[in-house]
Amino acid sequence: MIHWLKSPNSPCVSQYVECYWLIDKRPDSETYQFPKLNPDPSAHLILSPNNQAYSYDLNPSIAKGEGSHWLYPHRQTFELDHSKPFVHLGIKFRVGALYCLPDFSANPLALDEVESVEDSTLFKQLGMDESRLIELARTNPQQCVEQLDTMLSPWLEQCTEDQHSKITRNVLKHLDQSTISELGEKLYCSQRTLERSFQRTTGLTLKQCQSMNRLEAMLEYLFQRESTELDWVEVVFKFGFSDQPHLIRHLKKQLGFTPKTYEKERGLTIDVYGGVSSKSKLG
Repeated sequence: MIHWLKSPNSPCVSQYVECYWLIDKRPDSETYQFPKLNPDPSAHLILSPNNQAYSYDLNPSIAKGEGSHWLYPHRQTFELDHSKPFVHLGIKFRVGALYCLPDFSANPLALDEVESVEDSTLFKQLGMDESRLIELARTNPQQCVEQLDTMLSPWLEQCTEDQHSKITRNVLKHLDQSTISELGEKLYCSQRTLERSFQRTTGLTLKQCQSMNRLEAMLEYLFQRESTELDWVEVVFKFGFSDQPHLIRHLKKQLGFTPKTYEKERGLTIDVYGGVSSKSKLG
């Protein structure tokens, strides 16, 4: 199995794109067949072969289709069907980036959705050839990054920033290091104004995004340690939970299982694909 994650080289692109990533599961790969994808405040544009099926269990609905698709920010854990070989080349956008894009700024922000890009006018505008890009990603990741930068730059240069996106950019710089009540004082702005602008640009509340970021940081921390090394009391204090019952409730609500179940299964995408995950911020 091939997998990698790389940042854009272009300053213009990196303002709105957190990273590019590839997962290529070959027929002889033995991995968890139905991994779970934790909540994520970022949107991903996923490039795939036209005839390759995808399936996301959104609970209670299931999103199915073929080929390239958008995975929008999602507030719940999805179960993926990775029982068959597949290849995904992903573009992970920064939190709130879609609000600034010309094709999205006039539309309501989508949440908890997967949308096919079959016959996408965007792909035609960008001159994007999924098959060629995927093959390049397999053989020469750095050249693939350069090609994606070249294709995306003219589109992203059309991005527009307003007062709401500027406020959101500033909020994201402090969100993980501050309580929500402290943000207004740091940014010389009322909490109500911050909340309104943030929700307008991301579709999420400050608390939802902060919770997602904390969960992702915790999962990356857990991924780096063997199950026998995990000290859940240490995890409680490191990530700001009041006690172990608080942590257990949080994991059950967000991921659907307890710490003990996680130790046994390690069934999240970060566990299965070696940490193809990156905290995403606008700014």
